[in-house]
Amino acid sequence: MPKPLSLSFDPIARADELWKQRWGSVPAMAAITSIMRAHQILLAEVDAVVKPYGLTFARYEALVLLTFSRRGELPMSKIGERLMVHPTSVTNTVDRLQRAGLVAKRPNPHDGRGTLASITDRGREVCDAATRDLMAMDFGLAAYDDEECSEIFALLRPLRIAARDFDEA
Repeated sequence: MPKPLSLSFDPIARADELWKQRWGSVPAMAAITSIMRAHQILLAEVDAVVKPYGLTFARYEALVLLTFSRRGELPMSKIGERLMVHPTSVTNTVDRLQRAGLVAKRPNPHDGRGTLASITDRGREVCDAATRDLMAMDFGLAAYDDEECSEIFALLRPLRIAARDFDEA
């Protein structure tokens, strides 16, 4: 699909101006709109890079998480907890990875009701190749240097703490 033509103005800045005229200054509106647009841009860019591997960024994240585990496997519940997604999303993601031969599933011997997902050798190969490609395009953040990326991380951290993503202590 061809990329749409660029606008001759910043629509978020324009919306901010109109917002101020109607309701007063609310910098949070321009900030959230910018964050949401950045999310759309970044997701499209990283998904385009991992698509040739049969992945979405969500599936890529699951593979990376499995490579970070000591034995290359984790309970499905732990995957959902670490990726901060609903159990149904984890099941869908892991099932698709399993169909692609990148992950295997088996009953969890320590939890009779649970399932373990483990990365396959092919999954490791795909994860490594996709990681090389994503690193080559700076995960879509090439417009920023390392210091600015660290600043973005630091700026968003209080939001994540407030959302109880993790215990700051």
